[in-house]
Amino acid sequence: MTKLLLEAKTYSEETEYPLPLSKIQEFEKRYQQIIEEGYRENPLKLHEKNTDSVRLLNRLSKRQEEVLEFLYQVEVPFDNNLAERDVRMTKTKQKISGCFRTEKGAHCFARIRGFISTCQKQGLNIIESIETILMGNTIQFS
Repeated sequence: MTKLLLEAKTYSEETEYPLPLSKIQEFEKRYQQIIEEGYRENPLKLHEKNTDSVRLLNRLSKRQEEVLEFLYQVEVPFDNNLAERDVRMTKTKQKISGCFRTEKGAHCFARIRGFISTCQKQGLNIIESIETILMGNTIQFS
């Protein structure tokens, strides 16, 4: 599955959108074949709890459209690394200080981090954006 998804990612990066429907259908067919092969190698057993492998297969099967959405829309990223990076600063803060002293402190931290993250994603100068907000002005995000 990893090989297929990385191949699809490379293809989507090297090809102009919209991608040819025939190529998307080819990736979808191969995706489904891999899922079917996974089920053959991990047969469902009655009266037993599903294994991690079967649960993963179930999720990948159920969410196929979401997994392959990057093939249909250029604005959908292949991975969620950006979201993971957004969370990393909060986790680092938590590890350094152990925890937030108050719930309000946690909310303030999250709000400021969210603002900074949005500025970065919008390509805005963070310092200038903070100055603008502190002077009582608003910022128009696109």
